[in-house]
Amino acid sequence: MARVCFLLKVRADRVEEYRAAHADVWPEMRQALSESGWRNYSLFLREDGVLVGYLETDDFAAAQRAMEATEVNARWQAAMGEFFESLDGARPDEAMRPLAEVFHLP
Repeated sequence: MARVCFLLKVRADRVEEYRAAHADVWPEMRQALSESGWRNYSLFLREDGVLVGYLETDDFAAAQRAMEATEVNARWQAAMGEFFESLDGARPDEAMRPLAEVFHLP
C-alpha cells in the first residue's frame, strides 16, 4: 500500500467557500473515489489556503487514471478549479504532485 501526500493552494479569499463545498461532497464523487482505490483520503486546509491531501492506495497512478475515466470527476474538477492558485491551466487533480516521504512511524 502506498501513502500519498500532496499540497495545493486554495485562494485565500475562497477558503470558506472551499470548506463549504467539501462539507457536502457529492455522493457519486465519494463513490467514484472509493471504487477507484482512494482509501483513507483526507484534506487538511490551513487558514491561508495551504491544502494538504493524504490518501492510501495500492497504486496511485492507477487510482488517478481510474478517476480520470469518470464523468463525475470531470464535473468535480471543473467546479473546484476556480478555488486554486497556480494551476497553470491544469485541473486540480492534474496539479497534485506527491511529496517524498522522509519518515513514517507505523
